[in-house]
Amino acid sequence: MWLIYRHVMNDADVNNSLIMIQPTLMSYTFDVEPHPVLLDSVSIKNDVILLLDTFFHILIFHGETIAQWRKANYQDQEGYENFKELLENPIQDAQELLEDRNPIPRYVVTDQGGSQARFLLSKLNPSTTHMSGGGYGQGPAGQAIFTDDVSLQVFMEHLKRLVCLPLSYKWVNTDDQAVGASTS
Repeated sequence: MWLIYRHVMNDADVNNSLIMIQPTLMSYTFDVEPHPVLLDSVSIKNDVILLLDTFFHILIFHGETIAQWRKANYQDQEGYENFKELLENPIQDAQELLEDRNPIPRYVVTDQGGSQARFLLSKLNPSTTHMSGGGYGQGPAGQAIFTDDVSLQVFMEHLKRLVCLPLSYKWVNTDDQAVGASTS
């Protein structure tokens, strides 16, 4: 397995190497052109389609409302041509990504709440979890991710508090472990 990974990393161009490190997430909606969004749980909305590219996985994720409309076959009915186009755009973009990749990534199409959605949820920053009321303190947004991990925002706030500790607080190294000790 290590040899395969090493081969892929050595043969990948800069763009593909960056995608392996920082996956891309594109959002498709009715109102705006496809655009990149944050790898964050607040990017999951009922009325969007997301395209995740991790280099090894290409995933199309349908929000709850989009999935219901697709299952009701609205895209095949007259007057819903814009919905049909919305469904086709991420598929076309995914096909373009699949053509250029070696090795060929796993192609997944899933809906919000589906079992394959775990591929997307595992890559997102959990700013909305089962413990929080909403994303970034602005009320409920996005899908709650059930995890014990902290969000990037919580981590950064904790890091800021550690950096701003009083100067009288010193770090002492005992038995190869960093231990906080106060000089007061």
